[in-house]
Amino acid sequence: MAEIRDIEVVVFDVLGTLVDEPGGLRSAIHDALPASDEASIDELLAIWQQHREIEEQRIGQGHRAYVHTEVIDAEAAQRVADRAGLTDPAAIARLATAGRRLPAWGDSVAGLDRLARHFPVLGLSNAGRTALLRLTAHAGLRWHQALSAEAVQAYKPAPEVYQLAIDAAGCPPERVLMVAAHAWDLRAAQARGMRTAYVQRPGGDPPTRSDAFDGRFNALDELVTALTAR
Repeated sequence: MAEIRDIEVVVFDVLGTLVDEPGGLRSAIHDALPASDEASIDELLAIWQQHREIEEQRIGQGHRAYVHTEVIDAEAAQRVADRAGLTDPAAIARLATAGRRLPAWGDSVAGLDRLARHFPVLGLSNAGRTALLRLTAHAGLRWHQALSAEAVQAYKPAPEVYQLAIDAAGCPPERVLMVAAHAWDLRAAQARGMRTAYVQRPGGDPPTRSDAFDGRFNALDELVTALTAR
């Protein structure tokens, strides 16, 4: 556990870091297709995740005009439905909004509450505005401000997304801490001058030996203790 000093504002990635995105999507697919076995659900989840990743990359590369996450999720849900033979329009429509109902990790709500007593806390997410609003309410997350990448019509790791958080923080980037379970996310934040902290989560993107983040933590409680120890 590392102690991180001289921080004024803490910024959190949301999807995967504070909420269990794979688990929530898997549950939504199971609800839509209750007769499916685990192997089939895993295959359908992979289809969803691959579509999201590919489309966000295409947007970042300029090969597709920006659309928010709920558009991409609706496309992913239709791909899943087509593969599974699901034809019920209501079931497909509900599946398309699964990103609004992702569960928080067990320590997320208490950790945010504890940290927010000491620092301004921001959420910074690729989730579209409406999806982020509904997700925040569903998961019980409490912020001082939640920022959607939709505001800059881009997806992380585009630099303008991190600049959105820096501008909202109102202080130099070296006093803004970006927290994520994804090393790629932290590398991009680091390139904008932000401080960085990795928190381990199942299914995250762990750092490599060459990553020089300000802190690496096995749990959110460890990070909060490091930040609030005075």
